[in-house]
Amino acid sequence: MHEKERHRIILSAVQEKPVVTVPELVELTGSSEATIRRDVAALHVQKRLRRVRGGAEAINPPQFVGLAGRPFSVNEGLHAREKQAIAREAVALCQDGEPIIINGGTTTFQMVHFLSNRRMQVFTNSFPIAEHLLKHSKNTVMLSGGTIYREQNIILSPFDNDVTRNFYARRMFMGAQGLGPLGLMEADPLLIQAEQKLIDQADELVVLADSSKFHKRSSLILCGLKRITTVITDSGIEDRHASMLESAGVNLVIANAKPKADAETASTSA
Repeated sequence: MHEKERHRIILSAVQEKPVVTVPELVELTGSSEATIRRDVAALHVQKRLRRVRGGAEAINPPQFVGLAGRPFSVNEGLHAREKQAIAREAVALCQDGEPIIINGGTTTFQMVHFLSNRRMQVFTNSFPIAEHLLKHSKNTVMLSGGTIYREQNIILSPFDNDVTRNFYARRMFMGAQGLGPLGLMEADPLLIQAEQKLIDQADELVVLADSSKFHKRSSLILCGLKRITTVITDSGIEDRHASMLESAGVNLVIANAKPKADAETASTSA
């Protein structure tokens, strides 16, 4: 990752939390501790953040604490071809007229391009997904209520009396922070709370996760593998991870990514 991009992620992170630790920044950027410490030192000298023991904080600490994890704008560019192929397979599972839930995320966002000619009832907590479907499709769209988290472009509510409980879905589609033997993992407690409510409203849970997610871990488990109906991933999945899903009774769909030129053409035409 380029230095300017790392600096942007670091500055964004300190605006979302009172203090961000070096290990958290390592996870967000995929860089080494030494690189992160140099970046933090440089930004401290530039007076763009304040270096503290073990991490960094904003010069003007945020009044509103955001969610843990990479910003939507950063994740969107990672594994782009794989995400588009995975999203294509996800939409192929849908039939017109079915009610579905699409949880916010950069992989699930790619579903909008393949839903443009469909007629679905879509419930989502994602502002970008809702906006795109309203502008470029005839799908019926329902948004959840709550607070908009700008960096992740997601709407979350900690309350039980929101509209979530009034929507039934044939399937729920969602991404993940990580996927392992213990199940589906997320990075933030508020995400866990909100997504568990959504999962309860769907018959089937379909997880969209590129193969890199099988190597990532988080301290928070959203649900066990037994709750997952289907995992859609790319051809980079290792045999041991495929066996893990098979042993848990999870359906596995492998999405074949198109060559880069074809993928860009599909995205442009959508």
